[in-house]
Amino acid sequence: MKPDSPLLKILACPLDKGPLILEEAGGALYNPRLRRRYPIVDGIPQLLPSSGVPAVEEEPTVGNRHDVSAGPSDSAGGDRA
Repeated sequence: MKPDSPLLKILACPLDKGPLILEEAGGALYNPRLRRRYPIVDGIPQLLPSSGVPAVEEEPTVGNRHDVSAGPSDSAGGDRA
């Protein structure tokens, strides 16, 4: 599956119905809210609730992710008043 696929805009997690993020390697779709991965087998996302596996490590490096909900970080060491 390609990061610019229009299919990504309509795919949703089968458990919480929220959006999924394509991992940079393209081998899985990731739900950061539930920390679950759904594999992509032969280009087909496996989106049955039973096919999701818990993520065991930190949030993966993902492609095509733009988190605009987070504001600027105070710990960035930028200009402070």
